[in-house]
Amino acid sequence: MIFMQCRCSSGVLGRAVSINFLVPSPGKTAPRGVMYLLHGLSDDDSIWYRRTSVERYAEQYNLLIVMPDGGRSFYTDAVAGDNYWTFISEELPDIVENIFNLRPARENTFAAGLSMGGYGALKLGLRCPDKFAAVAGLSSVTDIKCRFRAETSKSWRPELYRIFGGISQLAPRGNDLFDLAQKAVDSGKQLPKILSICGRNDFMIRDNRKFNKFMQQINYPDFHSFERPGSHTWEFWDEHIQDALKFFNCNTLPE
Repeated sequence: MIFMQCRCSSGVLGRAVSINFLVPSPGKTAPRGVMYLLHGLSDDDSIWYRRTSVERYAEQYNLLIVMPDGGRSFYTDAVAGDNYWTFISEELPDIVENIFNLRPARENTFAAGLSMGGYGALKLGLRCPDKFAAVAGLSSVTDIKCRFRAETSKSWRPELYRIFGGISQLAPRGNDLFDLAQKAVDSGKQLPKILSICGRNDFMIRDNRKFNKFMQQINYPDFHSFERPGSHTWEFWDEHIQDALKFFNCNTLPE
């Protein structure tokens, strides 16, 4: 595959943005689809390439992999800050199309991420079901309400208020995954498949279990959750991004 670094202007954010791409090597057919791969709270657009072997894992699938810099935004249009949701859900696909002349059909469009990026990927699937065939979250932030209250979030709680505005504004602004999932099921639309994987020793495991139980209760179709040995580490994400790729491309669930 070809690794590409891109700097381009974002009209939505009003500044230059950084995006990394993994592009199928020359000689192959054009990429059949796109996977948006989102980073976590303390990382940037380079982290998946630097800390995992995602390039090697993805080689066989003929996907264009798009790794944008989402800052510490939770991929959200902030109450007081940048409009990262609009960037990630609307402007970024236009940038991809302009560069690669590629806007794949829904069945070949996917999103995955870790932690904050898992939240972003799940939100893309639930808010844009007409655009995504499947999404995957690894060690995802699933319960923003809990993050507001959790002692482990104390140091970055002010950021949560700046981004989300407070717990009462989560659902009205389209940022509560529980509310989005219920509305998605009630809509009767075709919904994306969802894969959720979290480590048993991860500090996000209780949030994930709560979300997984809720998804089962509302009978969300094609929702698949797994707990595996491990915690909030790159060893875990390097291993399980392979499960996400297989899920997207072969409809195969982890063993």
